[in-house]
Amino acid sequence: MQNFVYHSPTVIRFGEGEIAQLARHIPEGAKVLLTYGGGSIFQNGVYDQVKAALKGMPFGEFGGIEPNPRYETLMQAVALVRNEGFDFLLAVGGGSVLDGTKFIAAAIGFDGLDPWDILAKQSPVKAALPIGTVLTLPATGSETNGAAVITRGPDKLAFVSDKVKPRFAVLDPATTYSLPPRQVANGVVDAFVHVMEQYMTPSVAPVQDRFSEGLLLTLLEEGPKAMAKPLNYDVRANLMWAATMALNGIVGVGVAQDWSTHSLGHELTARFGIDHGRTLAIVLPAMLRVRKDAKRAKLLQFAERVFAVTGGSEEERIEGAIAKMESFFQSLDVPTRLRDYGVEESAIDGLVAALERKGMTALGEDGGVTLALSRQVFEAAY
Repeated sequence: MQNFVYHSPTVIRFGEGEIAQLARHIPEGAKVLLTYGGGSIFQNGVYDQVKAALKGMPFGEFGGIEPNPRYETLMQAVALVRNEGFDFLLAVGGGSVLDGTKFIAAAIGFDGLDPWDILAKQSPVKAALPIGTVLTLPATGSETNGAAVITRGPDKLAFVSDKVKPRFAVLDPATTYSLPPRQVANGVVDAFVHVMEQYMTPSVAPVQDRFSEGLLLTLLEEGPKAMAKPLNYDVRANLMWAATMALNGIVGVGVAQDWSTHSLGHELTARFGIDHGRTLAIVLPAMLRVRKDAKRAKLLQFAERVFAVTGGSEEERIEGAIAKMESFFQSLDVPTRLRDYGVEESAIDGLVAALERKGMTALGEDGGVTLALSRQVFEAAY
């Protein structure tokens, strides 16, 4: 196991009714900017709950943060914060709203000319406004980590900073009852692949491995239940907590991490607008088939411990596990091939060229995902 430092400053407030306690967690005298997305919080009652909880506190609103939040939209919020003097950000929504709010928080204190450099040049975040979150879509784990992904033009880039880790996260499973099945399925896949990016490497770390395998098994069990029983509180609670645990940092400490599936998936979203979770379902099975030799030992462990595949040759066990994972994604009505989304095979040239332009020529935990190998993955995913 590698040396590591683990610190999570986020206080998690989990359970039904916790939104009503919001005011207790925000610094006294703070001027709060409430951020949200396309308006689903008005339909599911979350907005009314948040507004009631903030009664008597000075707050403003900024809505319209897109799925795959766009730089131009977020910079409008930055201008609003500067003009109106907000000093605390409260993100209410799913991962995109949370990611966008992290960028707003970082951009406010950025001392360079263009805050996009936080992503494009990985300029360090030296200061950021404090953030609180109310999660309504379990998927990304953004409610407890310091990572965010932002889109500008054809580029979808990420940054990571401890400075933007939320001060608190309110997780009320009841807020997820009204989610469309597509979003629930995307969230399950997203969380599953988050775990895989940290687990499916040559690192040997029994504690982290068992944590990861437990989360994967939970997602396999609870994902279909959430689709079939949308109003089951316990199922929603298990799913919400699993998605948070998948990317709060704990399963990734002390181990090599991959993230090449996400890098390739981001290109599919940027170029074709495919939902993030669905891009991961396209890329991961192909990535594992192409890289099975580099990941052989962990793939065999995955086959045995997660899918109980123990019979046959090593090749048969590996393919059996990948096929079962792919079937799981498909059982959630998430297609796993590029052609399922109307993407032409000829588009692969442009995808590889985009990776090259961004310098993504040696991805993965070992730098083994070269441009040539990325091409093989896209071709295998077709």
